[in-house]
Amino acid sequence: MTRAIGQVVIVGGGTAGWMMAAAAGRFLDDGQRRITLIESDAIGTVGVGEATIPPILKFNRFLGIDEGEFLRATGGSFKLGIEFVGWETGQDRYFHPFGTFGQDVEGLAFHQLWLKLRSRDGIGPIGAYSPADVVARRGAFAPPPPESRAPLSGLAYAYHFDASLYAAFLRRRAEEDGVIRIEGRVDRTERDEATGHVRALILDDGRRIEGELFVDCSGFRSLLLGDAMGVEFEDWSHWLPCDRAVAVPTRRSDPIIPFTRATAHAAGWQWRIPLQHRTGNGLVYSSAHLSDDDARALLLANIDTEPTAEPRHLSFRAGRRQRFWSGNVVALGLAGGFLEPLESTSIHLIQQGISKLFALFPDTGFGRIERDEYNRQMGDQYDSIRDFIILHYHATRRDDSPFWRHLRTMAVPDSLRRKIDLFRTKGRVFRYDDELFAVPSWVAVMLGQGIMPDGYDPVVDALDADRLADGIRRLRAGMAQAAATLPAHGDVLARIAASPRVR
Repeated sequence: MTRAIGQVVIVGGGTAGWMMAAAAGRFLDDGQRRITLIESDAIGTVGVGEATIPPILKFNRFLGIDEGEFLRATGGSFKLGIEFVGWETGQDRYFHPFGTFGQDVEGLAFHQLWLKLRSRDGIGPIGAYSPADVVARRGAFAPPPPESRAPLSGLAYAYHFDASLYAAFLRRRAEEDGVIRIEGRVDRTERDEATGHVRALILDDGRRIEGELFVDCSGFRSLLLGDAMGVEFEDWSHWLPCDRAVAVPTRRSDPIIPFTRATAHAAGWQWRIPLQHRTGNGLVYSSAHLSDDDARALLLANIDTEPTAEPRHLSFRAGRRQRFWSGNVVALGLAGGFLEPLESTSIHLIQQGISKLFALFPDTGFGRIERDEYNRQMGDQYDSIRDFIILHYHATRRDDSPFWRHLRTMAVPDSLRRKIDLFRTKGRVFRYDDELFAVPSWVAVMLGQGIMPDGYDPVVDALDADRLADGIRRLRAGMAQAAATLPAHGDVLARIAASPRVR
């Protein structure tokens, strides 16, 4: 007979482990269920994921986290999107903003209207109709206004923050909610002979930790899902050949810009993430095209201020486990898969894994239908994000290095090829199931990478073009005027830092 799960064991701390622990402590601890997290201070964390996307706001609200308290605790700043430098030709730049472009008209996406009218006087670039883009270019920030018809109502935002400070912040909340932390390193697993499920974990000092549901947050090691349960890794390095990163923090740069910057180099790309107390920098690269020493030198030659620590090297493979839930083990974060942080999706995938686990939470019977649905949904999430990241590399005219020549000419997944072909003809974009990136994101990157459609949706011709153009010009002017009234991003952060603590 099945019964409610009474013991949840989380293996590994870091961002994934403490996000799971904080959520479990708040929503799964009913007084009967025990939530335990095992981590070792001797095992370091990757800690490069310091930029996020807008759904992180939902997760923090889910946990009842006050925004000001969170930003003070993590050294955080606001993020309105990502500026891409050098991705199409090596000399270009474009902005992938959060939120919307303009306003849809009679069921037609705004970008379709813009495609028809873009050559007219006063229409300008499509970024002029993105609230996040307009505000970011001014170095300003304010949350979106509540009025749905206000010029900046389509603005969306996320955060930059110190991932290690975020994990510590969540740890405090989780332990306050009753989560038990055990210091130790997992030496081996004990499995049930009949079911193959993990029954207990044996730590290196001999302690035995029993559980019923195990959540693997052990990072690239994937101690439970990969090693114990034998779930194989699906390698995507033929599409995403970057397999190394070198990261270094530097002194804070002023002004603190409200966006991430991703600058393409000959064998990879460089991130720049502004925080209140420092700037995060790193170079993601292909070891087949650039040595570790040369990568380190390239990164240090392209930072704005002096380093505050020694550069740190990381190795990885792009891809995911064939399943994220096997038996009574569910993997979150790097234990389940890795996609380079080009679009800041790592923390979002942890968040998705947690929310879908809660939605499909099992009893001790561990029904197959729940596992299969979880694996389908999480697999679709990873696959769609994979395609979006490949787009940045493949849609390029760069011909200045073997790295870019390979990516420009390689065969891409059929799912991405269909997206590109549909957009190239008449600018059409379709969002499938619950894939992460919405139409405006695909439009921003497609246009930013130089994919200009041959035409537009013919239904647009049913609208009065002159009247439509006048309305669009007024919209552009209204956004610019509203953005000009906003405070500087740094001033907003200074006020938050000086405000009284909530807790």
